[in-house]
Amino acid sequence: MLYLVATPIGDTTEITLRALEILKTCDVVICESTKEASKLLRAHGITGKTYETLDEHSTPDDKAALVPICAEKTVALVTDCGTPGFCDPGADLVRLCRQKNIKVKSVLGASALMGLLSLSGQRIDEFLFRGFVPAESEARAKALKDLTKEKRAIILMDTPYRLKKTLGDMKEHFSNRKFLLTLNLSQEDETILEGNIDKLISGLPYDKAEFMLLIYPA
Repeated sequence: MLYLVATPIGDTTEITLRALEILKTCDVVICESTKEASKLLRAHGITGKTYETLDEHSTPDDKAALVPICAEKTVALVTDCGTPGFCDPGADLVRLCRQKNIKVKSVLGASALMGLLSLSGQRIDEFLFRGFVPAESEARAKALKDLTKEKRAIILMDTPYRLKKTLGDMKEHFSNRKFLLTLNLSQEDETILEGNIDKLISGLPYDKAEFMLLIYPA
């Protein structure tokens, strides 16, 4: 059995009772980083777990090797923060387990995506979730140019160190749109910025932060 256990995106207490019960009773925790996962579990008094790693460097053979573990044991899959299988390699393990008829269950929790939408103050009934645009310059520029044709709301995310680069990209491609930027959601230094791109850039308090960006409809 594989449980997809959502973990806090900031405050360590932002986790469900069901998630804690699964983490306490499971045989194995599959995680992106044993350091981050063990730190979270220790914060809730959970120790002595067996860990396996699944991250962006995991090979197809690495992922395949996790499938028998999920078949034979009770396994919790976690990401460093948020919901596993959403914009991370966990999706590959879910697919492999389903192909082998191994039960997969979701243990819902905190969601940066829902947090972003709820903070908009607008009814956004339709949106395009684009997630991570390519990192390579030429592919990135093409992806952003293609997105300029989209009139619906667009949601982007990227690694913390690409925060300033992403805002620079928005100035180049979406200078006529309005934005909502969330930084470090659910953490002590949570910051919400809204307005045109110049306002976001001038008001940016950090060079690096966990972020999601909502481009409002045209």
